[in-house]
Amino acid sequence: MSAKNDFHNRPGTRAGGPSNLARVTPDDSADLSHVSQWIFLGTGGALKVTTAGGQTLTTPELPPGWHLMELSRIHATGTTAGAIMVGW
Repeated sequence: MSAKNDFHNRPGTRAGGPSNLARVTPDDSADLSHVSQWIFLGTGGALKVTTAGGQTLTTPELPPGWHLMELSRIHATGTTAGAIMVGW
């Protein structure tokens, strides 16, 4: 099932933080329920992701904390970051 994109008709700038949060277990075959605007990493590390635009890539090591990214999937294989939450 594709991630629902609540932001596809909105301008690219973001004000404030997320209205909704969800814990994420990375999965190689399942999309997020909603396209994220934000991702929180409790433990820093690399992320293998699919963006809202459809690109799949692995980030370099990211520090713990909030990161602004529009994602439709967070893959298990290639992800070393932990305690992941997404916001939209």
